Amino acid sequence: MTPPTFNPTTWKIRRADERGHANHSWLDSRHTFSFADYYDPAHMGFRSLRVINDDRVAPRGGFPTHPHRDMEIFSYVLAGRLAHQDSLGNRRELKPGEIQLMRAGSGVSHSEFNPSSTDEARFLQIWITPSSRGLEPAYTEWTPSAAAVTSPKTLVISPDGRDNSARIAQNAEVYLIRCETGVTVQHQLAAGRGVWLHVMRGSATLAGEVLHPGDAASLEEPALVEIQAGADGLEALLFDLL
Repeated sequence: MTPPTFNPTTWKIRRADERGHANHSWLDSRHTFSFADYYDPAHMGFRSLRVINDDRVAPRGGFPTHPHRDMEIFSYVLAGRLAHQDSLGNRRELKPGEIQLMRAGSGVSHSEFNPSSTDEARFLQIWITPSSRGLEPAYTEWTPSAAAVTSPKTLVISPDGRDNSARIAQNAEVYLIRCETGVTVQHQLAAGRGVWLHVMRGSATLAGEVLHPGDAASLEEPALVEIQAGADGLEALLFDLL
């Protein structure tokens, strides 16, 4: 299948500076989709993907204990450390490149904070709507293996947990893309599904369009998607969603 060229009727671009913004002194957050006081009816989510928040948390800052229901919530740590506690008894501290996935299900409470007294923490918090409500709450993590560290494209979350990915209660696959300058990653998007690419670091050329940190692109037509890393390499998340 021929890689698609950029076409505004098929590809949609969400630029970083178009996102919502909230600054609470201890938290500087960018919202890809409507969240809290930021409301944009044109950006309520993408298929089952409901939230992508790019959060920067000041030293010793954090989210106090609060409840969630019926949402698959995961965090990808970009810098610093993220300390997690929840009502299931989990107490963990994550480092850059690690993922935690919490199934809120029938109800769970958790807190997240930056344990450092000197360094900012940065992470993406992402919500995906589950396929069923009222599920039993659960918590799991994904830590990169030696192979994943060097692989340009790694499956990190899936509905069946294959290839050592974390399991999610939705027909959704999440891939971590990490590659050097000029490397091209391919992804086959099947009919009836949608892809969302969110750039975290570096840059990407996608169907002739250049994406920078915080930018995103989506497609809902079957295609062989080709993503080329820019001059500073690329770190991104790719969502393949029903």
